[in-house]
Amino acid sequence: MIGARFALALFLAAGIAAGEPLRFSLPEGGMQNEFYRDGPVAAHVVLRPGPEPRIVVAFPAGNSGAAIWFDTDNRPFAWQPEVAIEPASLAVAGGTLHGITVVLRAAGGAVTVRDAITGSIRVIREVDDGAPPPPDILATPRLDERGVSWHRRRVDGAPGYLLSVEARRGSMTRGENQAIAFHPDERGLLELRLTALTGEAPLTPIPAGEMLTDEAAPDLRLRRILAFLSYRDKLLAGSWQFATYFGRDTLMSLALLAPVAGPELVEAGIGAVLERLNAAGEVAHEEAIGEFGLLDRGPALDYKMIDDDFMLAAVAARLLLAPGADPARAAGFLARRTGKGGTVGGDLVRNLRFVVAAAAPFARSPGWRRLIALKDGESVGNWRDSNLGLGGGRYPYDVNGVLVPAALGAAAALHASGLLEPYLDRSAAAELARAAAMAETWLREAPALFDVAFDADAARGEVAAYSRRAGIDAADALAAVGSGGVRFRAVALDADGTPIAIQNSDEAMALFFLDPPPSEAARVAASLTQPFPVGLLTGAGLVVANPAYAAEPLEPSFDRNHYHGAVIWSWQQALLAAGIDRQLARRDLGSPERELLEAARTRLRNAIRAAQELRGSELWSWTTEEGAWRAVPFGAQVGHETESNAAQLWSTVHLAWPGD
Repeated sequence: MIGARFALALFLAAGIAAGEPLRFSLPEGGMQNEFYRDGPVAAHVVLRPGPEPRIVVAFPAGNSGAAIWFDTDNRPFAWQPEVAIEPASLAVAGGTLHGITVVLRAAGGAVTVRDAITGSIRVIREVDDGAPPPPDILATPRLDERGVSWHRRRVDGAPGYLLSVEARRGSMTRGENQAIAFHPDERGLLELRLTALTGEAPLTPIPAGEMLTDEAAPDLRLRRILAFLSYRDKLLAGSWQFATYFGRDTLMSLALLAPVAGPELVEAGIGAVLERLNAAGEVAHEEAIGEFGLLDRGPALDYKMIDDDFMLAAVAARLLLAPGADPARAAGFLARRTGKGGTVGGDLVRNLRFVVAAAAPFARSPGWRRLIALKDGESVGNWRDSNLGLGGGRYPYDVNGVLVPAALGAAAALHASGLLEPYLDRSAAAELARAAAMAETWLREAPALFDVAFDADAARGEVAAYSRRAGIDAADALAAVGSGGVRFRAVALDADGTPIAIQNSDEAMALFFLDPPPSEAARVAASLTQPFPVGLLTGAGLVVANPAYAAEPLEPSFDRNHYHGAVIWSWQQALLAAGIDRQLARRDLGSPERELLEAARTRLRNAIRAAQELRGSELWSWTTEEGAWRAVPFGAQVGHETESNAAQLWSTVHLAWPGD
């Protein structure tokens, strides 16, 4: 166990002791990521080099920021690693803008401003993807001899945003079509002083000493990321693109961090989720806050996802009923008043009643038509929330095969604990009393509906054919196909109830949230950790989808360039690692099952270590060179669907395993 004195020393070394600014850098895939937090200021600066340089400043306050895009003069352009950041503020009518001033250095040719906007990070994301900016947010540039600034009020007249750029070395010109350009000096060097400010309300950080227990891993990179993303108001999903509340991300992060999470972190996260429940008890996926919520972009809270609705119960029970948890503190937390006038416990009961009601039709009469489907008109609904992530599926495996029965079991356990007694009327108590029996029906009937199986010859044929198309050496994978062939749970069922044969990492959720029969637990762990593309394991990590067994037209949507394709997500590796550890702690394993689980754990741990430099990132891809696997930051190569966040909340969960 790490002693308290050593744990405090780690926080001091990380620069996140009380009263000290948080300052760290995360270079990734050619990008520079610079983080700063001090008092009312928290900011993430993202520098993209040529041929299309870009600067983004993201503020957790209001999920706001500023961005400027450049065109180059066809000469190389590269940001230099030395970046100086200091806090800045400006008093304006109605309040104060807070932010940072950054000194940036670059080498190369001239750059011309293509676009510059301030406001919501969600709008900046859209513009970065090619959408035109809303006319209401555009500001007229103001120039002086050496620089330019954009300053405007928020669209409702509240204190808004400022972005200014000044040439400290080199020069600025305004040419044809009023184009603003920055030119390096005669040595090809450019130095810019950039100031970005926001009028959105600052968040309140969770003190570093309250986030984790002494048992957490001594990983400074992950500790710094977790500190930057953790606030009493809410936990942020990731930065720069998702610097606000996401329900699923919060819940999964807390579940995986549970062995080392401090009570302040747990209560901040669970409290934020419960605060945002709707009247039916559904969990909010994402929030439209700050200026984005004023631009007529839909409701302030988004309830289109279905997985987080069932994740809440499973995670809440795990945290509130954990061995060693303080019942008095749990009771006090549940009794806490919420911003809507209710209690935390009352809100949790509302979600549990939703779970029981949603699961009841299948429990009464099992059949695929009564599984939990994506909402009408939606193509997404679980963590694979890109339009292609489920391959066109309507009934996700993770929701139906794992999260619904886990939620029902959790509802039964919470009811039996007595913690919910003050918040239950007779009707609610009767509903929760049925949850245990319903969970048994779901466990017995639902997972099998997703079964996919190939005999040995068919599996080898699919693996060999896919490997040829993907340019992968199939030798190790073919050798791993056993006489029993291949079996896995489909990523989803389509609208006709047919399994979509994408092998996927979501089976790890069964090891983490459920207690499958020992033989099934061993099968899942062994299957997922077989060499790709017979399984999911590569030398760069565990991919989250393997299309080798699917209909060939689906393959392009699940390649290494797609967000939920054959790419590696850090938290999914942690999920499988935690699930295997949980199964190995069981007392009903036979020797064969234990050996398979231990072998799978060893293979997985080796793969996790192979890409340690990316462990805090959202996701990454891979390539092969002379037969060797190499991790590639997502967004670093032409063809990658989007850009990975350098700091992701649920990637910090490796802090729960000091051996990683």
